[in-house]
Amino acid sequence: MSPRWEPNPDIRRGRTVVYTLHAHLVFTPKYRRGPFTEEILRRCEEIMRAVCADFETELVEFNGERDHVHLLVHYPPKVALSRLVGSLKGVSARRLRQEFPAHIRKYLWGEHFWSTSGCVQGSGVRVPPIPGVSSR
Repeated sequence: MSPRWEPNPDIRRGRTVVYTLHAHLVFTPKYRRGPFTEEILRRCEEIMRAVCADFETELVEFNGERDHVHLLVHYPPKVALSRLVGSLKGVSARRLRQEFPAHIRKYLWGEHFWSTSGCVQGSGVRVPPIPGVSSR
């Protein structure tokens, strides 16, 4: 890296790519019934961090309330966001139902945990042009 540029830890490098991709994800449980307690939210964060690590992504922030969770994920271009979201929802639903069955059964029934809908927002950061590189 040139000594003229300040290193930015958010900008990642691959062999042929330089990127900084963030996605803000919002997941809601089925029927938006609010099954989350502090303990369940802590465990949900641990599970989602592990899934992100499996996908070679980084869970930058996690926050939740009784009826939804927010995630800010830093991911490489090779990761299909839809596959990441599917794994985050699938693994967390299975593990939370296994670990907190009595509590979750009060709020949710059937085999479902997460709503099929959700929100994904790209959190783009404008990167200044690199001197000497054509923008074509």
